[in-house]
Amino acid sequence: MNILQTEDTICAIATAQGGAIGTIRVSGPEAITLTDRVFKPVSGKPLAGRAPYTLTFGYILTPEGEIIDEVLVSLFRAPHSYTGQDSTEISCHGSSYILQQVMQLLIRQGCRAAGPGEYTQRAFLNGKMDLSQAEAVADLIASTSAATHRMAMNQMRGGFSRELAVLRDKLLHLTSLMELELDFSDHEELEFADRSELEDIARQIEQVIHHLVDTFSVGNALKNGVPVAIVGETNAGKSTLLNALLNEERAIVSDIHGTTRDVIEDTMNLGGITFRFIDTAGIRETTDTIESLGIERSFQKLDQADIVLWVIDATCAEEQYRQLADKILPRCKGKHLVIVLNKADLLSSADSSADKQLARLKAALPDLPEDACVLSLSAKQKEGLSQLQKQLVDFAALPDLSQNDVVVSNIRHYEALSRALEAIHRVQDGLTMQLSGDLVSQDLRECLYHLGEIVGGTIETDEVLGNIFKHFCIGK
Repeated sequence: MNILQTEDTICAIATAQGGAIGTIRVSGPEAITLTDRVFKPVSGKPLAGRAPYTLTFGYILTPEGEIIDEVLVSLFRAPHSYTGQDSTEISCHGSSYILQQVMQLLIRQGCRAAGPGEYTQRAFLNGKMDLSQAEAVADLIASTSAATHRMAMNQMRGGFSRELAVLRDKLLHLTSLMELELDFSDHEELEFADRSELEDIARQIEQVIHHLVDTFSVGNALKNGVPVAIVGETNAGKSTLLNALLNEERAIVSDIHGTTRDVIEDTMNLGGITFRFIDTAGIRETTDTIESLGIERSFQKLDQADIVLWVIDATCAEEQYRQLADKILPRCKGKHLVIVLNKADLLSSADSSADKQLARLKAALPDLPEDACVLSLSAKQKEGLSQLQKQLVDFAALPDLSQNDVVVSNIRHYEALSRALEAIHRVQDGLTMQLSGDLVSQDLRECLYHLGEIVGGTIETDEVLGNIFKHFCIGK
């Protein structure tokens, strides 16, 4: 499908299976005409003669006059619709058979089955929303918590776009001053702005872009979950801990060493925060090629995590700590480390408290990180999990967001902002070194270009737009 093909009429089922009601959306120049060919109102005019924003009750009929279903049809006329085109929405009973029959009738009359995200794509191409707002639609559908819902809603309502508009206005003002200096460079007596003013404007722009870039770590954690790597030796109880946290048998648990050979990921919500738990292969010396690959992936996931749960068998804690300390601790710098002393139920009552275990470890291993949190629990018996869950929420420390907070959560936006930040840094350097105006202007234009990539002002290729919208669901 050509991403810029918007002159045909498309249709798609826009609701999930299993509901009492199913909706089919039709959009395009002939949306009303083609819907009229399969729909007969109970009374009154056909859809083409009706006012927009009305509901009409009637029947979907086959060419032979057989009734497929009783339906309600919503009518929207261009440009006042979601896509900016003439549109109808047919609300049927939720039977998958009925919905497919209606779809087939529409396609026979000349509609085309819509591709993923094609309705929102048309809304963007017809100027109903910019690209960042269009991408927020998919985030809103996928939102799983109050925070992700607020982020997506703010972006869809244009909060991010307004922030970028302010930035672009400042950049254009700065660019215009530089261009004027170039146009009148032969009149040395004319001065449109002194360098200190230009540097002040550039500094304001840099601060805003830098702040937006910095919000990505929070936005990404809220959107995709705070990554938590579960690492340790084989048979320390990593998979048992994952199953206990998720309260389901997600990973295979066995007494055989090296059972987990690849990473297993799953998410759960704690205290309104989504955590992405990553169970990794047990770290040990092995000659097994497959297991070695799994262990290498364990270290890769450890590097990517914000929080590390190092699971240690409490019955041989000092030995396991010594064996892996030089492999794990250097990779935990800048991360939150929780040392989980598992299998506490196998210890004697006089030896099972976390405080005593911590005291023993510190006495035996003086290089234990000062900021490491040590907890004692039994994953098998599901004892001590609440303390671990509370610690995870404390370590995540994600802020409460309102719908007015602008937070970057889209990797494409982050990359564009990062390139814009590099460009404005070059502008600042150029102003400081008093480079010629044409060189500084080039970097200013590049900064403007990268900001334009976010809202879609500088995206011209089908391939880029296709890559963005292909991840949407059908019907949206």
